[in-house]
Amino acid sequence: MTRGNSYPPASTGLRAALAPVTWLQGVALSVHVRHSFFAGACLIALLTGQVLAQAPEVRVKDIARIGSVRGNQLYGYGLVVGLAGTGDSTAAAFTVQSVVNMLARLGIVVPAAQLRIKNVAAVMTTAEMPAFVREGDRIDVTLSSLGDAKSLVGGVLLQTPLQAADAKIYAVAQGPVAVGGAGESAGGSSTTINHLTVGRVPGGAIVERVIPTAIGHNDVLTIVLRQPDFTTAARVAEAVRTALKDVEVEAVDAARVNVKVPDGFAGNLVGLMAQIESVTLRPDVAARVVINERTGTIIIGGTVRILPVAIAHGNLKIEVQATPQVSQPAPLGQGQTTTVTQTQIKVKPQQGALIPLPGTDSVQDLVKALNALGVTPRDLISILQALRAAGALQGELVIQ
Repeated sequence: MTRGNSYPPASTGLRAALAPVTWLQGVALSVHVRHSFFAGACLIALLTGQVLAQAPEVRVKDIARIGSVRGNQLYGYGLVVGLAGTGDSTAAAFTVQSVVNMLARLGIVVPAAQLRIKNVAAVMTTAEMPAFVREGDRIDVTLSSLGDAKSLVGGVLLQTPLQAADAKIYAVAQGPVAVGGAGESAGGSSTTINHLTVGRVPGGAIVERVIPTAIGHNDVLTIVLRQPDFTTAARVAEAVRTALKDVEVEAVDAARVNVKVPDGFAGNLVGLMAQIESVTLRPDVAARVVINERTGTIIIGGTVRILPVAIAHGNLKIEVQATPQVSQPAPLGQGQTTTVTQTQIKVKPQQGALIPLPGTDSVQDLVKALNALGVTPRDLISILQALRAAGALQGELVIQ
């Protein structure tokens, strides 16, 4: 079958989704489906392989970072108070002990056995401390219930020290908890919207200690790609070399590009970085198919190609029917009347036509060829795996 030939009937939902973008040739396909059919939740983005050469360039700052510039993770243990009876139960011994210790520091002695902590919840507090923050800056924190609390709605986080991996405290968090959900229960019935045991305190942590960050080392700036790729690294080096005259640039490997600081920028590294970040280029994209079998999501990269191959795919339909029947004992017998289930099993294999798939030069051709099969997303996942096993799928297959 050559390009331009008609294809057998397929999913009308997918054809309808493709109709508005038939003038494009694909470099990216994103299909998100639930389970049963394409039309339910398809998102298809098609761009042309020829248009790829004319696509807008991206900045270096959008695909890379400075090697020595990084954030740091912080964590701490705290208490959320003020809950409306949705906190931890007395079975959470660490929460009871935490409340006892807190009250003891305030000069209040209460036996642990007499505490009722339904308005208190123990939480783990996490945050990321960005580079270059100073003392007094605020960062967001995330709270996760540690015990058996039902909800953190309406709670307030008490002062919680946040430490890094070196066990030093770098920030202190406190404030009202924001939970993106709600829940009600009455008479044994309950309704819950979103997740209630994880919340955030926007700007709830105050930075108390600064982590020093160095921009360069030995008069060399290292640019680190977020997606390592030899071709992209070479293009970054060439683009920076072209944009900044008389600057020594070297692509060290697939992820690193070293820039020698010129004499004119010896005391102005920030100005040098500003110019490097604004340099534009076209990054290379690997041929990759990403499959998430849990959600039925399929992502096909724009550089994926398929060699000519023929496919036949059919489903196996199994029906199990259970019919209750009454069994009577013989006259004057000693048996009892019982109910017997009569089970019938029918196996109906569905016919699948052998359909040739021509070699494709664009994602749009690939979409048309796969759409011709008229299969569900679950079947499409199996077909893509079989194409990779047969060597016809020219690209990496990633299954999540």
